[in-house]
Amino acid sequence: MSDSTPTTTTVPTTTSSRRRRVRGATILAGLCAVGVTGALVAGPATANGRPSPGGTRDVVQTQLDALVQDVGFPGALATYQDARGRSRDYRSGVGDLATGARVPLDGQVRIGSNSKTFLAVALLQLVDEGAVDLDASVETYLPGLVHGDGVDGNAITVRQVMQHTSGVPNYTAAMDFAATRHQYVEPRELLDLALTMPGKPAGAEWSYSNTNYVIAGLIVQHVTHRPLAEVITDRVIEPLHLRDTYIPDRGEEQIRGRHPLGYHATTPGGELVEWTALDPSFAWAAGDIVSTPSDLNAFFVALLGGRLLPPALLAEMQDTVDALPEFGWKYGLGLLSTDLSCGGVAWGHGGSIPGYETGGGVGPDGRSVTVAVTALPAAMEDPEAAVRRINAAVDAVLCS
Repeated sequence: MSDSTPTTTTVPTTTSSRRRRVRGATILAGLCAVGVTGALVAGPATANGRPSPGGTRDVVQTQLDALVQDVGFPGALATYQDARGRSRDYRSGVGDLATGARVPLDGQVRIGSNSKTFLAVALLQLVDEGAVDLDASVETYLPGLVHGDGVDGNAITVRQVMQHTSGVPNYTAAMDFAATRHQYVEPRELLDLALTMPGKPAGAEWSYSNTNYVIAGLIVQHVTHRPLAEVITDRVIEPLHLRDTYIPDRGEEQIRGRHPLGYHATTPGGELVEWTALDPSFAWAAGDIVSTPSDLNAFFVALLGGRLLPPALLAEMQDTVDALPEFGWKYGLGLLSTDLSCGGVAWGHGGSIPGYETGGGVGPDGRSVTVAVTALPAAMEDPEAAVRRINAAVDAVLCS
């Protein structure tokens, strides 16, 4: 993807009522579910609240089954890794509602905003090499590009962009996903769409905005003079041998490997329609990567284990601000921490994109889990309860 001028393709905007509904869904599924875990239930428990007698393995399977049977997700899959690095894959539900085919173990899914952490690592590696200054203005790297109503690139730092304290509006709040599903969109168009909305003063507050990572992706392309997908692949995906992780090519709509189908509903509790194939350019740097639970686990374990960044920059990444204190969530530089019900925090991110939701984290004892479901919480009958149930599932596993 390049940062060239926009093509003639236009991102469709919405009516005011549609914007309010999409904004609500985005806040719920794209902000709440972007969290790793939530301290929303106490301790390791099964779906009915009783401790599992069979240890962590039973807890993982019980939690996946509850996400399917109690919440209504078509399918769920997970990878759990213990503190010694031993890993096991799990699944529940069906991978195809029409045929009843099983969910493939460790199948590929779209990982949504977990992609932000991959980008953050690549950008921080450029910081380590002296190509980017975290406290330099966005204007330094993208002159004249980030300006609008209440938005001034001279006043926004790279750090604020990565930390979601830039005040730049979230372009997905004004996007009609159904209309954009099979439409290629240039990154500059995403930024231009965001700048049609008023911004807030830089540094004033934390506010999750996918536009921040479009800006971060454009900065990476500017300083490397290479496509973002190539940079992330060369710096993160290939060094970790994440064989089932990739960034879709321009215009690529299908998922390449074994995968459960993804489903979407335009209203909570509405009919689930298959949404596996889509053009992920509308997510670009903010959420277009495809991966598996085991690869995503391996990525976060490697990152937290110091294999991708020097200690000083990993510490910068983990220097957080309050995101949603009521859930115990704090946000660093493309990395989020969550209070665990058993004490300590888990580190990870989470991701939402039509068809798939992923959550998980690395706990204080080195254990890790990634959970994926095949629809957004916003498609469930009770979206907030669905978000909480995913968070509770991860908490139950890491606290078992």
